[in-house]
Amino acid sequence: MNARSDIMVLSSSSASQQEAAGGKARALARLASAGFNPPAFFVVLPGAFNKTGLKPDHKKGVAASLSQLGEGPFAVRSSGAQEDGADHSHAGQFLSLLNVSADMVTDAAHKVWLSGSQGSVTAYRETHGLDEQDPAPAVVVQKMIKADAAGVAFSADPVSGLRHHVVISAIAGLGDRLVSGEEDGETWVFDAIQEAITTEPDGEPVLTRTQAGDVARLAKQVEAAFGAPQDIEWALSDGVLHILQARPITTGLHAEAMLDDQVTIFDNSNIVESYPGLVTPLTYSFACYAYARVYRAFVRMVGVRENIIGANAPVFDNLLGRVDGRVYYNLVNWYRALALLPGFAVNRAHMETMMGVSEPLPASVTATLGPGPLTGLARWREYLRMGRAGAGLVIQAFRLPGMIRDFQSRLNASLGPASLDVNAAASSELAAEYRRIEASLLDRWDAPIVNDFLCMIAFGASRKLMERWFGPAGLELHNHVMIGQGDIISAEPAKRIARMGQLVASAAGLADEIDAKGVEALAGHGALREEFDAYIDRFGDRCTEELKLESVTLDEDPSALLAAVAASSRRSESTGPASPPPASGFAEIAKGKPVRRAIARILVGWAKARVRDRENLRFERTRIFGRARKVFLAMGREFQALGHLENPRDIFFLTVEEVLGAIEGHASTQNLRPLVDLRRAELEASAARQDPPERLTVRGPVINVLTRTDSGADTAGDDSERQRTGTACSAGTVTARARVISDPATQSLDRGDILVARHTDPGWIAVFSNASAIVVERGSLLSHSAIVAREMGIPCVVALKGATAWIRDGETITVDGASGDVTRVEA
Repeated sequence: MNARSDIMVLSSSSASQQEAAGGKARALARLASAGFNPPAFFVVLPGAFNKTGLKPDHKKGVAASLSQLGEGPFAVRSSGAQEDGADHSHAGQFLSLLNVSADMVTDAAHKVWLSGSQGSVTAYRETHGLDEQDPAPAVVVQKMIKADAAGVAFSADPVSGLRHHVVISAIAGLGDRLVSGEEDGETWVFDAIQEAITTEPDGEPVLTRTQAGDVARLAKQVEAAFGAPQDIEWALSDGVLHILQARPITTGLHAEAMLDDQVTIFDNSNIVESYPGLVTPLTYSFACYAYARVYRAFVRMVGVRENIIGANAPVFDNLLGRVDGRVYYNLVNWYRALALLPGFAVNRAHMETMMGVSEPLPASVTATLGPGPLTGLARWREYLRMGRAGAGLVIQAFRLPGMIRDFQSRLNASLGPASLDVNAAASSELAAEYRRIEASLLDRWDAPIVNDFLCMIAFGASRKLMERWFGPAGLELHNHVMIGQGDIISAEPAKRIARMGQLVASAAGLADEIDAKGVEALAGHGALREEFDAYIDRFGDRCTEELKLESVTLDEDPSALLAAVAASSRRSESTGPASPPPASGFAEIAKGKPVRRAIARILVGWAKARVRDRENLRFERTRIFGRARKVFLAMGREFQALGHLENPRDIFFLTVEEVLGAIEGHASTQNLRPLVDLRRAELEASAARQDPPERLTVRGPVINVLTRTDSGADTAGDDSERQRTGTACSAGTVTARARVISDPATQSLDRGDILVARHTDPGWIAVFSNASAIVVERGSLLSHSAIVAREMGIPCVVALKGATAWIRDGETITVDGASGDVTRVEA
């Protein structure tokens, strides 16, 4: 068809050429020409109608066009001259009729045309200052989509004005009830910068997350094609997404943000063992400071020059991130810090594994970080740099025993009886005490740094050597040797709990009395009370999530310890399944190979010592954090006394700099209570949401990081799977009841149960003490749960993805700590 004035029925391809076709028809034609493939349609111009109906001259043209659309039903919609325009949408002012049969299209089209003269349209045009000249609309006749779900989507948020937020409303079936306001649809919000859903409906949604993302991307594609934010109508039919119409958003929007290509990647697959769950601002700021100081010292120790360290200050100051209240590693900055180490440029792939995360960084990111491949003289200079660093580490290795002794002496002097009595100290004294902890301990973290690095190298190297030289028997022997001989402090609590349990068992009814009365039940039991007090004196700073300053320690609330002692008293004399000794020792597996035997024995023994020292030095870290916790709580007490806080524990909602600034005079605000209220509300909102994913990619400013995301729980996979395999950490096989524990402060094990958890930390020792085996979703061969399991001689499997969702609480499972297999036992 051409565009002659006497032609009143237009095909979709010619609708864009006629002003009289109206805004909706022209928009549909533009969609079609841009490749969006809206449902087939034709247009009947206003001049084809009179008050009695469709003029006879045009009935044939309508019938012919209708036959080209195929079988009905059809949608019959208005297309006013200024409808769906950039300035005025006329939304809801004209009539639209759906599911119209072929024989009723002519009558329906006439009704739509007549709707242009109804009073509401006139009032709308008067209100918006529009002329009243011939408001009658053209009529669009469109192939009807049999929708499973439908709705609208705004490619920019018309309420907040944010251009990168796509707002979707969806409803089951046809979208007319949503558009007319008869029913409220479910709402989704899609962040176009992050390419992710940030808000989704509760309950059973109409759309899947994938479908909502597809609708959002369609809206943004239409916006790009039309050069302005769009309000689109869409429908899903048999899994296919259709666009029904598009119009410009007419409300005011914010200015469009400049393109920011900066990529930040957060990952908590490793750090979750130290900082699980929600973390307060005080803990987070304290951790940021500690990481910055410790890793500056580390790179300095391996030969990185001071001017390079200074130039990379932002890298060290931003090794961590806090997402929706949870702590993450900033992987991009960790990679940048790693790239400073000698040898990175010539051994890039191997050193990337040192980050210890569950999946590597994308190559598209790592290609832009660190030095590129070196050749010629530059490569030899790097080898020389590696040689100097290696020689330095060898020297540090020889000095390590003395370094550890010096570190512990310094720590004992700082935390010993002569240290400040925080219960009788004023605010300024407390601030000075914290500064002293920083200077004497956190800034001089030499022994733990050196030992951790050497431990990582020694453990990995010795394990690979034993496997290469002696096969599975070598790995078995390696695991056995790594089981300590009572010299790992993390296993000491279990032994003390067992001793107290025996004392309780010897007094009839005492276990029940402890359950009922707590500490009061210990009165009159001198030996037991002495053991209990000694435990608190030694391990009072240990608790679940002990590196979080806000955690309640055993010396504040010993109920978890008492529960473990009572449970221990009710168990049999058996100490549980010890890891079986290997079939062969060094002499047997290296028979006839004395050189290999000697090298293997020395290397494995040295690795065992590094693992022992690593765990023991982590306990010293717990003491330092415990001292800092007491100092900050005392500051909270003083702030409450002075009227600055309502409760001493409100101190945890402030940062270290805010607390010290309030005392020392460099604070940026003096009104602390509103800050506390704001952050408490933020943390409560975060607690109500599911954990964010293990890994997050943020584009642009990190303030864009998602606050509502996928569940962070590892995928459960197929619930019907009978067996899965994780990382084998401690040999032995146990079949027993599984107990899925999320909070060891409120949940406990009966003797012989298998502990199943997302993650653990040293504060879980009261639960470990009753476990016959351990299965953990997170972790590695050197994670705390693995080390303690080997020390206690019980099977352990870590890094079993989705374990807490796959294993049902109370069901019977078999754990093989040598192969890493976990099997659900069929009833």
